[in-house]
Amino acid sequence: MIYVGLTGWGDHPDVYQAGSKNKDKLKDYAGHFPIVELDASFYAVQPQRNTEKWVKDTPDSFSFIVKAYQGMTGHQRGEIPFDSKEEMFSAFVQSLKPFIEHGKLGMVLLQFPPWFDCQKDNVEYIRYCQERLTDLPLAIEFRNQTWYQSEFKEQTLAFLKSNSWIHTVCDEPQAGEGSIPIVPIATNDHSTLVRLHGRNFHGWTKKGNGDKWREVRYLYDYNEQELVEWVNIIKQLEKQSKNVFVVFNNNSGGHAAKNAKQLIRLLDIDYSGLAPRQLDLF
Repeated sequence: MIYVGLTGWGDHPDVYQAGSKNKDKLKDYAGHFPIVELDASFYAVQPQRNTEKWVKDTPDSFSFIVKAYQGMTGHQRGEIPFDSKEEMFSAFVQSLKPFIEHGKLGMVLLQFPPWFDCQKDNVEYIRYCQERLTDLPLAIEFRNQTWYQSEFKEQTLAFLKSNSWIHTVCDEPQAGEGSIPIVPIATNDHSTLVRLHGRNFHGWTKKGNGDKWREVRYLYDYNEQELVEWVNIIKQLEKQSKNVFVVFNNNSGGHAAKNAKQLIRLLDIDYSGLAPRQLDLF
């Protein structure tokens, strides 16, 4: 099965009902897409009251891709609000309980930063993460090209497969070591993740954007030919794993929801079990 959605539900005006309040945006979103990537969990380990609300606001068949907390993946440069790594990982696992109990945890995504390159210490840290997150469906996304260089690519994929990691296949500008190529290979029989970041080369490499770097980096509108290319790749991945989760991350210009719906149309998918939508009077 192919599931298409977006990263986050707060920045997509095309899917909200008229007069919708912030607290209702996820309900509106769930009327259009069957999955979402939860970004809030990257910035802070979420209290269970939040995750319980999100579970309640979505249909039974809805799934969350929960992004691992930044302290777990080495992004956070400031002080981590935990006394130990063990406490940090335990708090994160605890926050997942409502998703797990209601069958709504699609996977946990560990996205490692561009400086996390292919070396022994980093492989050992991946093993450590898996030990701390035992029995959870784990997806991994690399942002450093060395993992896919000719001398390491087959070893990388074999390592992921032997440890049941869900491979994240990415579309992003090819901008040197801090970006990865499209590698359409599944390493988990049950699930594969596809993340579409856009192809804004200049935005991806531009320095000095301050707090607006995300707005610049993810400003991109996929054309139909590019989406047709991804239809073929996604169908190829579907032959390798039971489920393919596809999320659009080109949010900053409001293109993600439109592109996701274009892709759903091209894939000829009609999702059942979405949240009900409010009907227009005229």
